[in-house]
Amino acid sequence: MAKPLIRFTDVSFQYGRIHPGETSAALHNINLEVYEHEFVAVLGHNGSGKSTLAKHVNALLIPTSGQVMVSDLDTSDQDKVWEIRQQVGMVFQNPDNQLVATTVEEDVAFGPENLGIPSLEIQKRVTEALQAVDMLDYRLHSPHQLSGGQKQRVAIAGMISMRPKCIVLDEPTAMLDPEGRREVMSTIHRLNKEEGITVLHITHHMDEVIAADRVIVMDQGRIALQGTPREVFSNVDLLRELHLDVPQVTDLAQRLRLKGYPIQEGTLTVSEMVMQLCPSD
Repeated sequence: MAKPLIRFTDVSFQYGRIHPGETSAALHNINLEVYEHEFVAVLGHNGSGKSTLAKHVNALLIPTSGQVMVSDLDTSDQDKVWEIRQQVGMVFQNPDNQLVATTVEEDVAFGPENLGIPSLEIQKRVTEALQAVDMLDYRLHSPHQLSGGQKQRVAIAGMISMRPKCIVLDEPTAMLDPEGRREVMSTIHRLNKEEGITVLHITHHMDEVIAADRVIVMDQGRIALQGTPREVFSNVDLLRELHLDVPQVTDLAQRLRLKGYPIQEGTLTVSEMVMQLCPSD
């Protein structure tokens, strides 16, 4: 059996004391494995612990108890943090906070330059990374003059140029309009399927997880539910108890099922709905 790229073992985390004798426990006894080439989506309402989970993957946070391993490297080992962060790149909500240079190509080159990569190799990596996110035509543009979706794609290119095995995206579409969200999600899926980059995608948008390999639902610092998208979204009532929505098609499917229509639980897409309502002979 393949070894996991990322492994959480009995991980708990506390941000610190709020009042004397009290602590804010953000994660409780998390056990989780993520394998190479997987696309894993993490859902949860605000305060569920999903962003805290993400920040443990590249040692931005260290467990209060338990262990996080990345490619057999312990994130609590300070001597290994630099190596871990070369293998796991992070992309955050606000792309403006990650853009540091005056042109797109300089921004994408920033990470490899800090790794001491030779200039010719940096040029190659910048070109390949910008091609991967479909932004090569903008290499000489100022990143701050781009749209939100374009900025986020440049931020992703900056991660790709460092050749990570995994990219962790912490609500990367939260500040984008629908077109920007579509651009970024298309890019993420292409990198996963064509480049083989492992993706851990933190989101609260239900439609962004339909094509994931696996979905993890967080609640109050615990894993409340996990499985394939179809398995997870078959639990409509539980998701609503956790203050989460379901994809619109899944919600419609449940309503039709209650009306007596023979619609399967966990219906995710319009095409699946059409096939069930209008079966071909």
